[in-house]
Amino acid sequence: MNLHRLDLVSLQLFSLVARSGSISQGAALAHLAVGAASKRITDLEGAVGTQLLERHSRGVTLTAAGQALQLHAQRILSDVDRLAADLSDHAAGLVGVVRLWANTSAITQFLPPDIAAFIAHNPGIRIELEEEDSSAVVQAVLDGRADLGIFADRTPTHGLHTMGYREDRLVLVLPRGHALARRRSLRFEELLDCDFVSLSEGTSLARRLHTEAQALGRQLRLRIRVRSFDAMCRMVAAGLGVGVLPRDAILPHLRSMDLRQVALADDWTRRKLLLGVRDAAAVPRHVRLLIDHLDPG
Repeated sequence: MNLHRLDLVSLQLFSLVARSGSISQGAALAHLAVGAASKRITDLEGAVGTQLLERHSRGVTLTAAGQALQLHAQRILSDVDRLAADLSDHAAGLVGVVRLWANTSAITQFLPPDIAAFIAHNPGIRIELEEEDSSAVVQAVLDGRADLGIFADRTPTHGLHTMGYREDRLVLVLPRGHALARRRSLRFEELLDCDFVSLSEGTSLARRLHTEAQALGRQLRLRIRVRSFDAMCRMVAAGLGVGVLPRDAILPHLRSMDLRQVALADDWTRRKLLLGVRDAAAVPRHVRLLIDHLDPG
């Protein structure tokens, strides 16, 4: 097996053939003549020393070896694309890219002005921002898919190095005509006879509410789960239940959806948002600059 005979054009062609199930369609997508594409596939099979495709009248299917090659080819081609993007960035004067993953609370309440201010002072650094729930953010940092993560406290960190970012406050959100809407403050236990609108089960906020209800020997009366703060507010406005959300995140919706917020007196409604990295001593300089900007203390 001579893997040095593999080339990117043939790997790209093979990947297109595998996805389309046809050598002719793969050749068209790769802008190659069918004969030239067929020869490249044959040469590829010769290089790896085994059959990669099973050819039949309706097209082609992958052998076990072909499935293994397709998996690796996708990774290799993806890495090459990232390499090209990074080199293009350097050619354009960029000095680094920070892959930042953050939960919805951080993105909705705090990150836009923070990132804008950072880029204004560091135009050579590009930030690639992904929005995910807190557990997925931690996992992405652990896996190396993210350089830096922002997530809620109480999220298992599995050994990440963490620093403080911001604090937020959870409040009750309900329709203006709700029986509790005139209260200035409530305790969480007073709400447990209400129907709730909640975020998806795996989010840090949903887990927090479930944990606090269990601590009181109760269960949340969940009416509906949705995936965003905006959707939660819309469901609450429609009278489908009450919600618990970060105070600053719902401010734009209060007037437009005729909602009311009521303070919650429980200590756990004060949350911390954390920054997390795998190894604080080993982060590249451009990542360190962003960390220092987000956590100046």
